[in-house]
Amino acid sequence: EMKKIFILWICLLSTCYCFSACVDTLVVHSSVMNKDVKNVVMLPDNYFGKKKCSFPVLYLLHGAGGCYADWIRKVPELQNYSDMYNIIVVCPDGGGSSWYLDSPVDSSYSYETYISKELVFYVDKHFRTVKNPKGRVITGNSMGGHGAFYLAFKHQDIWGAAGSISGLFDLRSFCGEYDLSKRLGFIPQDSVNWRKNSVIHMLHLLKISKLRILFECGHSDDFYLSNKKLHLALLKLKIPHDYIVREGNHDWEYWRNAIAYQFLYFYNFFSIEKVYSKECDKCK
Repeated sequence: EMKKIFILWICLLSTCYCFSACVDTLVVHSSVMNKDVKNVVMLPDNYFGKKKCSFPVLYLLHGAGGCYADWIRKVPELQNYSDMYNIIVVCPDGGGSSWYLDSPVDSSYSYETYISKELVFYVDKHFRTVKNPKGRVITGNSMGGHGAFYLAFKHQDIWGAAGSISGLFDLRSFCGEYDLSKRLGFIPQDSVNWRKNSVIHMLHLLKISKLRILFECGHSDDFYLSNKKLHLALLKLKIPHDYIVREGNHDWEYWRNAIAYQFLYFYNFFSIEKVYSKECDKCK
């Protein structure tokens, strides 16, 4: 444990002489899954120059079949966004196809507990973060889009805003794909698991919620109808949200463009919630 922290600290010290966010791999032990999990962490350049400031955190989730390094490999300009908006970015590993659930049929996949409890606790303990929902947001692409809403809807005491890019919100519509049956069991035997773990059936959690919600999907994406269905359901319940549709597919070209808008959205959220002090905000 101390060795991992020391290696990370050496990385942090070295970035005092550079002008972009420090990107490092952070290894966190999960007690609930009894294994080490890798995560990318990005610290804005101002983190090192403003040592009395605390910073908000964006948790950014990858899609099915991906890993913790997907976002920084495919969208290296995340470092610029981290610097521009003074936001710490954490990209957890989601076990390939965990769907960010605590699987009811396979206890070795307990990624809801890992991210919402173990990882958030670790990040808040080891970094100068804003330690309340006003300073934490979560988003992701594809499986990560579902995961971001799933985690934020269930844990509104942790995240104050949630985004999704090309997410799938009714898991039953793709029950034979993406390892979903390995996480939730087989339909119809385990249909209850599928229903209660699909975001579209969790909207009752938002009726008295202050959670800020943003999601979008490309019009040519296979998950477009899932997004439209969620949008209409939220409208019917009069739950405030921002919903964007653009031409595009289920690919990194679309996600790379969308994440730039989401960073701005989250920066505005943090600004409204006054998590930035005058000393720390826009201090380049």
